[in-house]
Amino acid sequence: MSGKHYKGPEVSCCIKYFIFGFNVIFWFLGITFLGIGLWAWNEKGVLSNISSITDLGGFDPVWLFLVVGGVMFILGFAGCIGALRENTFLLKFFSVFLGIIFFLELTAGVLAFVFKDWIKDQLYFFINNNIRAYRDDIDLQNLIDFTQEYIPMQVESDVAFHSPAALKIPQKMSSTLSVAMMPGKNQKLTSRL
Repeated sequence: MSGKHYKGPEVSCCIKYFIFGFNVIFWFLGITFLGIGLWAWNEKGVLSNISSITDLGGFDPVWLFLVVGGVMFILGFAGCIGALRENTFLLKFFSVFLGIIFFLELTAGVLAFVFKDWIKDQLYFFINNNIRAYRDDIDLQNLIDFTQEYIPMQVESDVAFHSPAALKIPQKMSSTLSVAMMPGKNQKLTSRL
């Protein structure tokens, strides 16, 4: 007695190996992100004391690596094995999961547009909490420093306040002060004043 075999249309080899190769990249990227997250937790001593996960005062950027890496690993695995073995269950899981992620992103974008004032308030609250925990976590400190250095910030105060004329500073100090207000030049302000 021989087993029953599925006699459906055969999948093109080009499509099969393209999907396989594309998902292998994401699978390895997922493993890399998980490895970076676990390495960072090991360096901070979180893995040796698991209860310290809840002791963090602010947002721990390592969580982002772990969650993104885990999702990429699972999706990459399902896509790789599903495409290589033509496993319909894994391919359906892969496509449904990608569809769910797409609709969650679409819903988040629409809700962010509709509730932009509430999101702005929550973002300010989140940022203020993380600034209070600035010295507690070196990863958070590096993330805040990177954000301040490379992403232009919108200043809500009056621009004239920052000019030396508006501050009523003597002329010989105004050139030093205007140079000192540039990023990375703060040492000149303290040494010349």
